[in-house]
Amino acid sequence: AFRGAEKQFIKTAHCTDNGEGCPDTEDKVFLLSVAELENLSGIHGKDVRRAVGTDFAKTNKPDGCSLYVYDKSNKDNYILKDGEEAGCSWWWLRTQGNKPSRAYFVGTGCSIRSYGNNSISGYGVRPAIKINLS
Repeated sequence: AFRGAEKQFIKTAHCTDNGEGCPDTEDKVFLLSVAELENLSGIHGKDVRRAVGTDFAKTNKPDGCSLYVYDKSNKDNYILKDGEEAGCSWWWLRTQGNKPSRAYFVGTGCSIRSYGNNSISGYGVRPAIKINLS
C-alpha cells in the first residue's frame, strides 16, 4: 500500500488501551482506541467519527460479506458526497468491549458503543498511521 519512499515516514505506534488483559502492541498500521478517538473528537468535533465505505467495501463479496451502510430515516447520520446521500458506515475500534468477545465500534449518530460482536462482518475498519513530518 505504501512505496519505499513513503514507508520511511510511517512511525511505529505504541498501542495501549486494547482491553483488560490485552497486551500493548507496537504497530505501523493500527485501529484507533476509544481514548484516541475521544481525544481526536475533542480537537476536531464528533463529525471526525463519521464514515462511509468505498463502493468496493459495500459490494457483496463471494463469501457474502459486505459493509453495512446505515440507510434508515435519520438523515443526520448521512454523509453527503457530491451532493448525494452516501449513507454512513459503522467501524471498529481496537478497544475490547463489555465482554471478551466484544469490541468497541462507532455506530449511528457518531456514538461510541461497547457491544460490537466480533463475529459481525458488516462493520468497516479505518486504519490509522502516525507519520513523521520532520
